[in-house]
Amino acid sequence: MRLLEGKTVLVTGGSTGIGRAAAIGAARHGANVAINYASSDDKATSCVAEIEALGQKAIAIKGDVADPTTAGDFVKHAVAEFGRIDVMVSNAGICPFHAFLDMPVETVDRTFKVNLHGAYYMVQAATRQMVEQGEGGAIVAVSSISALVGGEFQTHYTPTKAGVHSLMQSAAIALGKHNIRCNSVLPGTILTEINKADLANEEKRRSMESRTPLGRLGEPEDMVGPIVFLASEMAAYVTGAALLVDGGMFVNLQ
Repeated sequence: MRLLEGKTVLVTGGSTGIGRAAAIGAARHGANVAINYASSDDKATSCVAEIEALGQKAIAIKGDVADPTTAGDFVKHAVAEFGRIDVMVSNAGICPFHAFLDMPVETVDRTFKVNLHGAYYMVQAATRQMVEQGEGGAIVAVSSISALVGGEFQTHYTPTKAGVHSLMQSAAIALGKHNIRCNSVLPGTILTEINKADLANEEKRRSMESRTPLGRLGEPEDMVGPIVFLASEMAAYVTGAALLVDGGMFVNLQ
């Protein structure tokens, strides 16, 4: 079953990690895809190639989501190429791990601008286009288990992910009258570039695995099903929801 047949899907942070998996996964379900990426030209090109090999169309647009003008530019290019937008997957994010007491101002500001402000502007730009089209749409924002729990070296990161979760709740109310659904996914520990250095510590990695009832850390591909579901008509009556995708880590208090 191709759940996104004929749809146009936009993915931010689409050259690597969860964004890349979501972009390719959307194509497997019949979507044409536009990806935004910040710096990885070769990886963006290879992502487009993988999508095209599946028989779908794809473009990659470079831009920093922390810049408010990037959102409008991304939407404009996608509409010029595909004629419309049906789904926005707001995924771009960073997490430069750092202790709280000596956290640099620049690190805090950059994390908020990319993770929260970037999501806000991308969602706003996409939904403006959807409202103009008049046929509804779907937003899926990649929040995090960190929206619900703290982290010693993530005091700058966890508030942004709580903010993304909250943004989807408020946007669901604001946009329901336009038949635009807004939901978030909350990944647990997924093996991506964002935590590669942190999990290079084998002891820490084994500890994280032991806390996960399913016995392993997540892969980017584990996020594809939940994202595609929320983007598709199978979730036609789902909005303002948050779906944990964490192998059970959140509920394991023992």
